[in-house]
Amino acid sequence: MKLNRLMSSMALVGLAVHAGWAVAQADSTRLERVEVTGSSIKRIKDEGALPIQVISRKDIERQGIVSAEQLISTLSVNGNGLDNLASNADVVAGQARGNNGASSANLRGQGAASTLILLNGRRVAAHGLNGGVVDLQQIPFAAIERVEVLKDGASAIYGTDAIGGVINFILRKDYAGLEGQVFTDVTEAGGGNLGRVQLTGGYGNLERDKFNVLASVSFSDAKALRGDQRDFVNTFQPSRGLSVDTRGTPYATVFAISSLYNALSRDNLNTTGRGTGPIQPGTTIAMNGINPLNLPGQAGCSSIAGQAAYDAVLWASPAAKWGCAWDTGRAAVLQQPVKSSNAVLRGTLALGEHQVFAEYVGAHVVTDKSFSPNQISSSTSTTSPFFNLAYPSTGEAYNSVFNALVATFPTLAKNRGLPLAFRWRCMPCGNREIETTADTQRVLLGAEGPLFAGWDYKTGVSQATSDTTSLLKHGYFYSKPFAALINTGVLNPFSADGITQTSTALSALDGVRADGVTLYGGKFTLRQADFTASGPVFKLPAGQVMAAVGGDVRQEQYKFNGNATDAATQATIFNAPFDSVNTLDTVKRDIRAVFAEVLVPVFKNLEASAAVRHDSYTGFGGTTNPKFSLRYQPFDQLLVRASTSRGFRVPSFNQLFNGVTESPYSGKDLVDPAKCATGVVDANNPACASITPTILTGGKPNLGPEKSKQWTWGFVWSPNADVAVGADWWQIRKTGTIQSVALSDLVKNYTLFPDNFIRDASGTLQSIDNRWVNAGETITKGVDVSLSGTTALGAGRLVAKLEGSYLLDKRSRLIASAPMGASEIGVFTRAGDLGLRWKHAATFTYSEGDWVGTFQQLWRAGYKDAQLPGVANGSITPPDWKPNVAKYITFNASVSYTGIKNLGLTFGIKNLLNEDPPFSAAYDGNTGAGSSWEPRVADPRGRAYQFTVNYKFW
Repeated sequence: MKLNRLMSSMALVGLAVHAGWAVAQADSTRLERVEVTGSSIKRIKDEGALPIQVISRKDIERQGIVSAEQLISTLSVNGNGLDNLASNADVVAGQARGNNGASSANLRGQGAASTLILLNGRRVAAHGLNGGVVDLQQIPFAAIERVEVLKDGASAIYGTDAIGGVINFILRKDYAGLEGQVFTDVTEAGGGNLGRVQLTGGYGNLERDKFNVLASVSFSDAKALRGDQRDFVNTFQPSRGLSVDTRGTPYATVFAISSLYNALSRDNLNTTGRGTGPIQPGTTIAMNGINPLNLPGQAGCSSIAGQAAYDAVLWASPAAKWGCAWDTGRAAVLQQPVKSSNAVLRGTLALGEHQVFAEYVGAHVVTDKSFSPNQISSSTSTTSPFFNLAYPSTGEAYNSVFNALVATFPTLAKNRGLPLAFRWRCMPCGNREIETTADTQRVLLGAEGPLFAGWDYKTGVSQATSDTTSLLKHGYFYSKPFAALINTGVLNPFSADGITQTSTALSALDGVRADGVTLYGGKFTLRQADFTASGPVFKLPAGQVMAAVGGDVRQEQYKFNGNATDAATQATIFNAPFDSVNTLDTVKRDIRAVFAEVLVPVFKNLEASAAVRHDSYTGFGGTTNPKFSLRYQPFDQLLVRASTSRGFRVPSFNQLFNGVTESPYSGKDLVDPAKCATGVVDANNPACASITPTILTGGKPNLGPEKSKQWTWGFVWSPNADVAVGADWWQIRKTGTIQSVALSDLVKNYTLFPDNFIRDASGTLQSIDNRWVNAGETITKGVDVSLSGTTALGAGRLVAKLEGSYLLDKRSRLIASAPMGASEIGVFTRAGDLGLRWKHAATFTYSEGDWVGTFQQLWRAGYKDAQLPGVANGSITPPDWKPNVAKYITFNASVSYTGIKNLGLTFGIKNLLNEDPPFSAAYDGNTGAGSSWEPRVADPRGRAYQFTVNYKFW
């Protein structure tokens, strides 16, 4: 059998490995020309030269996938960035703000902003809060017909954002009937359950009735999964190199502060007369951050749920020996609760050979981000609402705390009656919760049909919007009245169990809550008109030369309201992540583009294609990006293909126009790189003292586009009618990358970025500029592998498929003049993409009569783990410490039955072996989720049971 016939038959069972084999639903006997993702030329469906992975509706249903985020997580070609809801479930800072409730794709590890998302071949609105990346939750997944994933750059076809690739979600069309579906997904361990109901109806047949109307509605509910519902979430594993770096504990930790003479201070230790804590007997170290529970003879840190002793060795902080820590990971939400409603309405009218259609797609999505209760600290800043905050000697717990301190540090006895400065995790306040509501919609009017001499056209006008608002749902409070509750002893930070308060205290606490206050809101609007014509130009001996020409104009408009709540009110609410500095009063840009594409059959078995697109952007000028590709089939069993192209990505509105945010560095591991040669905090060396400069983040109006050069070449070999093997080698080189250089990289490469370190007249480091820059270069190389086959087995048929991605190289340099860095493959990084060497999805489907069984393996390679400071500097090697995170392998299975008229039933088990995420020592540091596990790689839900009922009413 010829290769193209094999691929056509395999596409019918969802085994597409090539762009020309993408249209699985097409009748293999018709020579109808169709358009595939990555090209504007309509062509016979067994042509093409670009690697495309197609996931059919049946594939999606059998795998128990009910959202775009779930689907993306199964793609081997997708990277491992902080792009999903689990990765954005905790405190975020700096450039990560504004992604509340958003989930995105990250093809080939190039970042969410470099992955183009299309719906029926056209753009949709970016998320209303970040204004630059599409939120996948707006995709009406219940109405999906198939998903086409283009594994190649496509700026020459679609313009900006298509560096990493394109994902085209294609909805059902020309459907007649009424079909309902109920889906449930219940975890064995509890928490994180999923549910969806959907109804799809269509009336009319385009060929017979000359019209069709289709409507689809769905409602989904993803329940929260909390960290304390999974045993593998445990940040207190010091024997494996992991512990928590926070002394904000449910039973408060006592601190000495220089602005207040308090119970932990020593006389005349410095010129203020207020010391930094008692000297540990037998040493010269002034102790600070003392938790009374951890002192000799006391109950111990672990007497309070979620607490354990602070590991001063792992964190290289000897002065914290008597501290307690609290497991923030257990308080985090591993799966954010999401409720979504989606609707699709499409009407199509056939006017002769032309079709005119109108389409509406809308979504209402509500997500609840929930993480650890607020940490309250006595402050030395006169502008802080907690300046000199202290628990008074009249408080009911004062004597028990002070007596415990004096028992170990007798010199403190003279301080009896002085208040207690402290740091406290306010458990009675409850988890901080931020509710985000996103309303997205797209209205499209379009037409398509024949022109003349075999040419066809398609055209459309559309408007898409994403209107998004975040508000404080729970866990935030008004600062001054809250502080008064502590200063007067009403609230007790030293409650015996870390939680219980008097009824009077709880009533007073409820009176100072800021529940329901709006954080901010944003709206992104996209208006677009496009026209494309394609058809034959002339005939060569080897075949017809085909071409496409077209253009589009669009306007992107963005507004961010960081002042949805007035500034005066914002200033009164503690620690709420307001964003007034980034308020934008409607910024916009106009884009005009023209493009052309030509396909030339050079010889009988060789065809070449070329595409070029010129885009003109307000504020950036013009950019022209070409693409060339070849498809060579020397004999029926072998196809060879190659492409090369240039791409670009313009900066988002936030990257350009955000204001400058000043955030004090909260860690204890930073030193002045100009003074400390080792780069490691050393309390005995003043030059290597811990510093807390202000970190500047925000936009830069003079940012330019980042550019890329890339190539792909590969083959598909089919030795017989039942087997196909494919591989595609690729490389992407980006220059002028738009990046916020990681703070650790800035410090390590201080000599490359001297202007980013801002000092006062005496030379003291005051702040570090960590805003966006066009700098450096990245290079990523890999090979995508596709294996597929089918064979008769018993009375049925077995189909097997493997899609894998192997990284060959992943490196970067911070600036163009710097040397290329070491390999980033399999090396932990907190920010950006975690480059795994190998990922694959292997799927086996057996069908016999009314039964279909599916078995799937998902494989994610391991990588070199993060190291806490004590391990990194060689101070300690924990007994059970391992340098690498283990690989993560899970299995899924399902069985479907359609033997009852109009009824389809599917039962499945996700994570068949109940595999926990592999252990990682990457403590989250309050800037992202993941404590003892990695949300960019693993699924925290564990074994889950799925059941789907599909019924066709008519």
